[in-house]
Amino acid sequence: MKTSPAQKQTRILVQAAAAVCEEKKGQHTRILELDPVDSGLSDFFLVTSASNQRQAVAIADEIELRLKRNFGVYPNSVEGRRNGEWILLDYVDFVIHVFLAERRAFYDIERLRKSARPLTPEEFDAELTTALSEKTRAVRSKSGTKTKSGKAPARTKRKRAPGMTPSKRVEAAAKTKVHKKEPGSKKR
Repeated sequence: MKTSPAQKQTRILVQAAAAVCEEKKGQHTRILELDPVDSGLSDFFLVTSASNQRQAVAIADEIELRLKRNFGVYPNSVEGRRNGEWILLDYVDFVIHVFLAERRAFYDIERLRKSARPLTPEEFDAELTTALSEKTRAVRSKSGTKTKSGKAPARTKRKRAPGMTPSKRVEAAAKTKVHKKEPGSKKR
């Protein structure tokens, strides 16, 4: 499976959104890898269910916040937040559907997209990890970073700043990232 850097970035964003669904107790989360010939619009649908409207809104809000904060990515449009029965976050390359369980059963998007390949978040993570490790192996083999024995050199452990927990490192990295400008916002 050959993927471009843009497709890998999209996969990382979808993976982050799926992680939010799991954290917020979204049910039956599925990722549909859409057939490019059929869809022509998006590469992925992420579909999850919520048990009530408040949970649906909380899942959608957290996805939007996390993708904005960590990656500087904003949805192109958001539909259904006020009602909370079916919330759609359109990020162009992927679309997130947060349904109430009854609405998901009624609309049955998975059935409508028969040509799509359904994946669980775990299967999706495994594919992404495999693709990234293959890229790393290819880069290493091109750069010739092997020792005389034919093995890659042992990694040295980086020293961490005292008191830096993983969450503090993520916050520090997020602060240093350059964020994309929100669509429609004016320069001040």
